[in-house]
Amino acid sequence: MRIVLAGARGHGRWHLDNIRRLQDKGIVHLAGICELTPLTADEIPDGLGTPEQSADFGALLDSTGARIAVVCTPIPTHTDLALTAAGKGVHLLLEKPPAPSYAEFRRMADGVAAAGTACQIGFQSLGSHAVPAIREMVAEGAIGELVGVGGAGAWARPESYYRRAPWAGRRRLNGVDVVDGALTNPLAHAVATALALNGTTRAEDVTGIETELLRANDIESDDTSCVRVSTTAGRRVTVAATLCAERPDDPYVLVHGTRGRITFWYKQDRVLLQRADHGPEEYEFGRTDLLENLVDHLTEGTPLLVPPDETGAFMKVVEAIRQAPDPAPLPAGVWHTLPGEDRRAVPGVDGLVAACADTLALYSELGAPWAPPKEVSTR
Repeated sequence: MRIVLAGARGHGRWHLDNIRRLQDKGIVHLAGICELTPLTADEIPDGLGTPEQSADFGALLDSTGARIAVVCTPIPTHTDLALTAAGKGVHLLLEKPPAPSYAEFRRMADGVAAAGTACQIGFQSLGSHAVPAIREMVAEGAIGELVGVGGAGAWARPESYYRRAPWAGRRRLNGVDVVDGALTNPLAHAVATALALNGTTRAEDVTGIETELLRANDIESDDTSCVRVSTTAGRRVTVAATLCAERPDDPYVLVHGTRGRITFWYKQDRVLLQRADHGPEEYEFGRTDLLENLVDHLTEGTPLLVPPDETGAFMKVVEAIRQAPDPAPLPAGVWHTLPGEDRRAVPGVDGLVAACADTLALYSELGAPWAPPKEVSTR
């Protein structure tokens, strides 16, 4: 199946390697690369040959006869590129977040549906076999009654991370929404995975959203934030994130029950089950690649793992963050620059992120000295 990749630098390099893996298996063929500046021969992994290159996405789809487009471009471009592909009958793997606003998301999802093309949203964590396994554990009562779900992401990013592209760390650029914050982009998987394990995937499943958005870096968007989602099921989802951790660690989702809990390190596909009257049980799972799942959907009718409407609840979170007041800068006294690391760290934030996931509380409710007063945005 012929593929065009739009956006082959940055995270797009991961897609190049993945396409090469699937090409080696005889599943796909990289027919074209869409970049404003063509890739050099050294930037194209061995084994991918010399795909056609062009800055004109639509023309490239036409000339290559592509059946699938992988879109890994700046967030504000996602909707228009997706609709260009759909208008030509080309199916999509669209990187997360799918759009910078709920209106743009609906324009994309409705347009793709009207065109009759398949679209997969690139939340790779939702391809983990741990997700259905955890759902089954919960359904069988392994941790009693499901109470709620937390998520924690304590990561670090150097200040150069925000200089890698004009849109990095921006809430808007040239009057266009970007919403490149900790919860909406680098740690978006924590939000989407927590919502999925709570059974809250569609927009109509969300009844309210509270946000606390802060920043230690000299940027527009948030780098230290938390969100709490109220749902029609009566259970809450709280996710806390920072890109200013003292000791960065793998993010995780924490499923709370009345008689135990399940921890899911989604980058590792690793699960820890802790329950009353049992010793801890640890499991490791495989993962279905989302591009491979899309191909299987087109050739064999396999259900898509992450169709657009199954990310509607996540997009409601993006919309609440977009509409919230601009992130409050943290006072200079509560963060410091780490020597030799070109990054800012907030002392104590690692523990607060974990405590939010553990208690389903917000930073302000945990007494974080730098958290804003309990005046949060609810949508």
